[in-house]
Amino acid sequence: MALKTLPTKTSARTLITALPDQKRADALLLLKIFTDATGMKPVVWGTSIIGFGKYHYESQRSAQKGDWPLVAFASRATGFTIYIMPGFGEYKALLAKLGPHKISGGSCLYIKRLAGVHVPTLTTLIKRSTKEMQKKYGAA
Repeated sequence: MALKTLPTKTSARTLITALPDQKRADALLLLKIFTDATGMKPVVWGTSIIGFGKYHYESQRSAQKGDWPLVAFASRATGFTIYIMPGFGEYKALLAKLGPHKISGGSCLYIKRLAGVHVPTLTTLIKRSTKEMQKKYGAA
């Protein structure tokens, strides 16, 4: 089964422009952080995910396979989801310095607002995650 969320031709700025004021400001800052940290151009995936780079995966547990961003973020009703694809096992020390956040058991980091988030730590998390994914799946 192929993943349904695919890259689109929508620009990241067009997507961000449609957000409410406070979310727009945080999303623009996230766009800059991700672009600087990865050195990659943003691509909108589906209707709301702004991704950087991509890799191809095939799930060991299910028949799901497809392409997905190396790292990404999305605006959600309660804040932002940041996708750190390797998960968080190797990043406990960084998470301790990050500021207010929650994580899922998988690869989702949830923040309500960037206020209070330690941006250099977030940048390091994005850089390390990107490098880890590139090492595992090849440069993208």
